Amino acid sequence: MKLICSILLGLLLLGSPEYEGPKKPVRATTPCIVAKVTDGDSIVCAHLGRVRLLGIDAPELSQKPYGKQSQGALAAMIPVGSTVQLEQDVQAQDRNGRMLAYVWRSGRLVNWEMVRGGWVVTLTYAPNVQYVDAFRKAAKEAEQEELGLWATDGFSCLPVERRRGSC
Repeated sequence: MKLICSILLGLLLLGSPEYEGPKKPVRATTPCIVAKVTDGDSIVCAHLGRVRLLGIDAPELSQKPYGKQSQGALAAMIPVGSTVQLEQDVQAQDRNGRMLAYVWRSGRLVNWEMVRGGWVVTLTYAPNVQYVDAFRKAAKEAEQEELGLWATDGFSCLPVERRRGSC
């Protein structure tokens, strides 16, 4: 029951009047029509291709059931067909050729919403550090309040550790 309540609270943050994340993009944005939500930290934009959300790291889809739950939270915030705004930081692409971006919808930073809802952890790679302080604060609050996957053992094996084969 605690997990269900936490999931609902996490998903409701996007519509919550208590939004405390960054208020508007710092840099210019590019419109994106969401064609696919790949996982909890990646999407595909029609006409733009693959996008990796900056500053966050979602459980791998193989980390069952947590990867799917994180993906579902992102899909609820930015459903296929919705229009979002992409804001880039210093580095344009990752080593896999994906665009790196912060995703904005309805005046809210989706990357921050995913952290604050407890669906992802922070992952910072300089020089892309524009919102790092806001993300770290949101992560600390989500963990303390046991939101999203923090209500379970969803982060007992961090995504970066899973990719390294550590757990």
